[in-house]
Amino acid sequence: MKREFILEGLNCPNCGARIETDAGKLTGVTAASLNLMQQTLTLEISKDDDIFSKVERIVHSYEPDVKVRLKADEHTHDHAHEGDTKKMILRMGIGAAVFAAAILLGGKLPLYIAAYVILGYDVVVSAVRNIVKGHVFDENFLMSLSSIGAFFIGEYPEAVAVMLFYQVGEFFQDLAVQRSRKSISDLMDIRPETASVKRNREWLTVSPEDVAVGEWILVKPGEKIPLDGVVLMGDSMVDTRALTGESVPKSVHPLDEVLSGCINESGLLTIQVTKSYEESTVAKIIDLVENASSRKAPTENFITKFARYYTPAVVILAALLAVIPPVLFAAPWIEWIRRAFVFLVVSCPCALVISVPLSFFSGIGGASKQGILM
Repeated sequence: MKREFILEGLNCPNCGARIETDAGKLTGVTAASLNLMQQTLTLEISKDDDIFSKVERIVHSYEPDVKVRLKADEHTHDHAHEGDTKKMILRMGIGAAVFAAAILLGGKLPLYIAAYVILGYDVVVSAVRNIVKGHVFDENFLMSLSSIGAFFIGEYPEAVAVMLFYQVGEFFQDLAVQRSRKSISDLMDIRPETASVKRNREWLTVSPEDVAVGEWILVKPGEKIPLDGVVLMGDSMVDTRALTGESVPKSVHPLDEVLSGCINESGLLTIQVTKSYEESTVAKIIDLVENASSRKAPTENFITKFARYYTPAVVILAALLAVIPPVLFAAPWIEWIRRAFVFLVVSCPCALVISVPLSFFSGIGGASKQGILM
């Protein structure tokens, strides 16, 4: 039995990898696969023992703002993404302005604290929340530890700058994922929503999935061909760019084969269906593109597993870096504590985990803009 969940608002590969791992450990779950591009979590389960609430609990333990719903539910969220993007730009702009004012006014501590709170309050809150839930070693913990530590050793500008650059990096990461996601979803628009089928001497509008092989469908000028078939009546020009990339329309006549996803440009066509929707060209293309972004390459699997051990190792090494030189070689404590915090900042695991999947996402998304299907 398969259950597919939409994780609306999930853009972090690091958190996504952890959600996938934890979901795969649930009782009754035999396999778990998270597709960041489609924002979906697919579970193979042997029994549905309140699986939705368990998945929701796991997701919210890492990403409290992500909305979880079954894929069957209809929902639109493009405007929500636009609103979140504008809010984030405004927040970074205000935080950067307060930060600049603090520097220009001679390093006023209250202004540094205000800039830090504007830019990093959500990171610190997430770090505390995750520690309470037992998820200690994540990027929120590293950023909070390093930036708050910078305040304690008197490096106020560095503390705010660290959080500002982190938020800018997170913003561009989310933007890159969303743009690639939109490129692919735009390409997936080749799927027709309805089909006009002839039944009992009447033309009925139904879903393409409900049309059987051998039935007749009517495709008017400007409509997408919903299913593969053979032209019975009519002559027309058909736009095949979505499937073949060919910019010149193709002429079709009776007894010619036509493929789903193409656009009928001029004449009225009566077509006899030769393949069910599941076997049609458009369904196979959509399935292939979705699989291209859901199946993980060996490199991606390696990076995801490596990151689980990487973060605790970084924290331990930072602690050793802060303690060993002062204890063994009488080096100044402040300097080596500062170096340990710098080491924590540059070792944030999010950049490591996003490197491989974002390369795939950007490649698939960029190619889809040119009409190339992976």
